[in-house]
Amino acid sequence: MDHSGSTPADGSHLGAPLVELAGVNKHFGDLHVLQDIDLTVRKGEVLVVIGPSGSGKSTLCRAVNRLETIDDGTIRIDGTPLPAEGRQLANLRADVGMVFQSFNLFAHKSVLDNVTLGPRKVRKLSRAKAEEEALQLLERVGVKNQADKLPAQLSGGQQQRVAIARSLAMHPKVMLFDEPTSALDPEMINEVLDVMVQLAHEGMTMIVVTHEMGFARKAADRVVFMADGRIVEQATPEEFFTNPQSDRAKDFLSKILTH
Repeated sequence: MDHSGSTPADGSHLGAPLVELAGVNKHFGDLHVLQDIDLTVRKGEVLVVIGPSGSGKSTLCRAVNRLETIDDGTIRIDGTPLPAEGRQLANLRADVGMVFQSFNLFAHKSVLDNVTLGPRKVRKLSRAKAEEEALQLLERVGVKNQADKLPAQLSGGQQQRVAIARSLAMHPKVMLFDEPTSALDPEMINEVLDVMVQLAHEGMTMIVVTHEMGFARKAADRVVFMADGRIVEQATPEEFFTNPQSDRAKDFLSKILTH
């Protein structure tokens, strides 16, 4: 499934900068987990972040919606600097959808209630309108027939697709995915990746931290390779996978692509 026909490789289909990180640093004690990160993601871009464990990928992803604070630097979403806390942060967070390794669904609420909660509480939609939109989204991710069930009654792959629908229900400007398939059984991984590929085709701006190189090749506009808290290199998937520039990337790819 090649999507180069729909999106020019030169990036001309991409819009204005949507997520901008400038000079971002983050320490956990003595560990410098993000080192002078400069990164711009444009509207409609699918950015895939890969790298060895402990390279700072998840921290980077979580910093974008302030789940991790940063020590210095700036992060802007659609031109607005991320506020430290308070109502402004909540409003900005509503523009940034997030899907985690674990599904983080409310166990005691139905699938439908999980998806409608945010729009009703934050976006102030009526129950009827929120449910109408939620059912459309659940159909989009292929779990509409599970709407009345509790999360525990669903497979992991179904729960993760509900989590994606829940994020989409807030009409986010950008979606963050932090290793969304790493907790899933192998047979469920593709059903989640297929939904993500579909979102990419529909023009959703996405930052995806993943070990799934097939997804990176298929859906990414750009691959960012991180190691030791730094962005070591970035390129189109074609360039990165066929001709990595750094020894770190060559080493990383040789370990994962030979298995």
